[in-house]
Amino acid sequence: MHVGLVVAKLVTMLLGFLIAYQAYRGYRRNDSQPMFYVAVGFVFISFGAVIEGILFDVVGLSLSDAGTVATIIVAIGMLSVLYALYGREYRVT
Repeated sequence: MHVGLVVAKLVTMLLGFLIAYQAYRGYRRNDSQPMFYVAVGFVFISFGAVIEGILFDVVGLSLSDAGTVATIIVAIGMLSVLYALYGREYRVT
């Protein structure tokens, strides 16, 4: 096992979850729907950062299959952030 890689992936995931938490706080504080989608997006992106190694080392998927799954998860997160930037603003007043 590559300890340096595992540490780097965990730090990346932690930072992503911290960003997601702050975005969620912004959503709750300002009732901003786009911030909710930013939070959801960063959860997916952060999870996608580590899932490849888990699928490869623990589950036993091929590196190609694990990479494909991780890429799809990250892409879903990016689509969520993109929707937050360009989607329609829904506010309850």
